[in-house]
Amino acid sequence: MQKLFEEVGSLDRRCYEEFELTEDVLMEHAANGMASYIRENFAKNSKVTVVCGSGNNGADGIACARLLHGDFDVSIYYAKEPKSKMALLQQKRSRAIGVKEFTEIVASDVLIDAIVGTGFSGEFSTDLKELVKKLNSLDSFKIACDVPSSGFYADVTLTMGALKKSMFLDEAKEFVGKIEVLDLGISRDIYERYTNWNLLDEKDLKLPTRALKNTHKGSFGHLGLACGSKSGASILSARAALRFGSGLVTLVGYENEQIPHSIMYSHELPHNTTALAIGMGLGDEFSDKELDKFLNNSLPLIADADIFHMPIIIEILKRKNVVLTPHAKEFVALLKRTELADLSVEELQKDRFKYVEIFTKAYPESTLLLKGANVIIAKNGEFFINPHGTSALAKGGSGDVLSGLIGALLAQGYEPLEAAINASLAHTRLAQSYKGADFSLTPDDLINGIGNL
Repeated sequence: MQKLFEEVGSLDRRCYEEFELTEDVLMEHAANGMASYIRENFAKNSKVTVVCGSGNNGADGIACARLLHGDFDVSIYYAKEPKSKMALLQQKRSRAIGVKEFTEIVASDVLIDAIVGTGFSGEFSTDLKELVKKLNSLDSFKIACDVPSSGFYADVTLTMGALKKSMFLDEAKEFVGKIEVLDLGISRDIYERYTNWNLLDEKDLKLPTRALKNTHKGSFGHLGLACGSKSGASILSARAALRFGSGLVTLVGYENEQIPHSIMYSHELPHNTTALAIGMGLGDEFSDKELDKFLNNSLPLIADADIFHMPIIIEILKRKNVVLTPHAKEFVALLKRTELADLSVEELQKDRFKYVEIFTKAYPESTLLLKGANVIIAKNGEFFINPHGTSALAKGGSGDVLSGLIGALLAQGYEPLEAAINASLAHTRLAQSYKGADFSLTPDDLINGIGNL
């Protein structure tokens, strides 16, 4: 698990004030980190073009060019002439040893975007937009210095000191490529401070275990899953839950359904149920009375899909052990129903972090899992991002499988936050380990892959 920061300027200032590390020292280490990456991954004398802006991001790029000069065919292109104190200093140093400066972009093996960094705000000029468009069109390995400039598609982002939250907005996933953190002359454990935002690593996954030998099916929980008019979704969830370790799974409905033989079906919630799941394919056939009957207990609950559009969601939010798994449209509906915000999906996507924080502050007992290109999991002031999902999961039924995984862990006694984190990591690992074409992944493939986690 890694830490995520809203900004790192305060971390840099701490280095200046407490550790006697100057801005110049930090910049030299950042530039050396970029240069080392290139030395390790590209042959000597490879052609490297560094596109620099006027500020300190540009200064990082100029310093990197200087360090590579002599071993690589390196040149600098100025998108903007240096203006900051450090950019002017680095330009003076690079010119002193003869680093080439070009007035046109040339074909190269490596292209470094050092136009703007995290301190930039506002819109790119027309000229800069055209420049970025041209950079994207070049057949080069593309590296972003600290963060990609607006619209730049990086193969890798070499970020300075620590991870930034902005890199994990859904829209950023298209641009950042692989992310690596470069140290600034000080260990990350010292450079970084406390933050309540964290990035989940794949190794954080803890799968359910069956270490005890003297057990029976009841030892591993019993998930009761509401089965409504769109029964296919709830059946997918039930199958996933059974494969993910729940000892028993019962679909609870009020119609006669044809279901897999491994799944039980009942018109009543079984007395030994240890967790509930509701919303997946619920439709509108459950009456208020039937919903009240299903929910008239204090069992841990996973709530998804249709339930976010129903008035009873307000009652569900009063439970202390609920996991909510909306996608963006459902979360917008939830925010509106709770009177926390009235906004469009587009507005939400521009600032997902903000509205997750608003919701969890209002409902600190609820665990929220907001689906997306980067999944956000939150409870009571703790926030986690799972960045390991792929576009293969963008298919109907994938979310129903995730709900089943969460339900299985709740049934087996996991705490809601723990269940959401581990089920999400398992879900993304299933997608990553799929051997077929990404467009061909189905919910059945996810379920069948559970046995190989």
